[in-house]
Amino acid sequence: MKKTPALALALALTACANSGDPRMPAAGGDFGGGWILYPPLSGAATPMVQPAGCPPAGWDRARLDGLKAAKFEIADEPERQAFAMAITACLASPEPALRDGTAFEALTHMLRARQLDDATMRVLLVDLTARLQAPDPYGIGQSFVALVLSEVARADRVQAFLTDDERVKLLVDAQHWFINISDYRGFDDADGWRHAVAHGSDLLTQLALNSKIDAEGLRLIVSAVGAQAAPQTRAYIHGESERLARPVLFAAARGAMDEAAWTDWLKAIATPKDAGAVFSSEAGLAWRHNAQAFVQALYVNVVLGADPADDVMRPGLEAALKAMP
Repeated sequence: MKKTPALALALALTACANSGDPRMPAAGGDFGGGWILYPPLSGAATPMVQPAGCPPAGWDRARLDGLKAAKFEIADEPERQAFAMAITACLASPEPALRDGTAFEALTHMLRARQLDDATMRVLLVDLTARLQAPDPYGIGQSFVALVLSEVARADRVQAFLTDDERVKLLVDAQHWFINISDYRGFDDADGWRHAVAHGSDLLTQLALNSKIDAEGLRLIVSAVGAQAAPQTRAYIHGESERLARPVLFAAARGAMDEAAWTDWLKAIATPKDAGAVFSSEAGLAWRHNAQAFVQALYVNVVLGADPADDVMRPGLEAALKAMP
């Protein structure tokens, strides 16, 4: 992967951020600064309102329900392209049925069926990466933007339409956002899914699978996962560890690092910042739960999986499991 201006900026940021964290491979690094997920508005008395532009003009709820019943098929070509560009506003809807069941499902269907032209997909890329940086008062919008970006990345992986510079910028934007996630909520009965870590992992997975992302880019992906593998502020209970494992497994299978580098990285994942507080603090227990679940998810996939290419991780995984407090 050539060092485009976007990647050069990423590497410059790498040099001055988290340089002391051994979870970050020296050849890949991670990024400092960037954007965070905003917490939800506080107080049950504050009503959650629809974002501007949702539903899109000309698409009331009844028409959207009809489109869903028709499996999101829009025969008119210009109307379909326009709808895809407009429905992104509903990715920040506080209503799960509109956000997840309509906006996300519609865009996923159209992208996977290759019903959107290259120009529309480029508009989506620009729009979604801008939304990834935008304020997110309910802690919902950025998460679903990342999930749809994973589908844009998948479309490019299956049939390339992005330039090298565009693809690198997507990788850089994904890294900046992902390592700064601070809202670890997954699911609740009232608001449905947020799941930023899992959705961001899906985006990293699609990038890790893309043959146009080389070992340098893969190490950037591994770095980002290392930053979120074992937070101390929340114990993962919604399958995050398994989703985090996926991009790492694909990066390993594609030769991101050698055995020694994987062993060092996994040793750092399994090493607490404060060994004396692991069993005597909520933060320590959350870290242990998350680190153990992540390493175990990797180990199970390496041992039971069919791809021998990721066996390069096995010695480091076994050592990490034995060293875990």
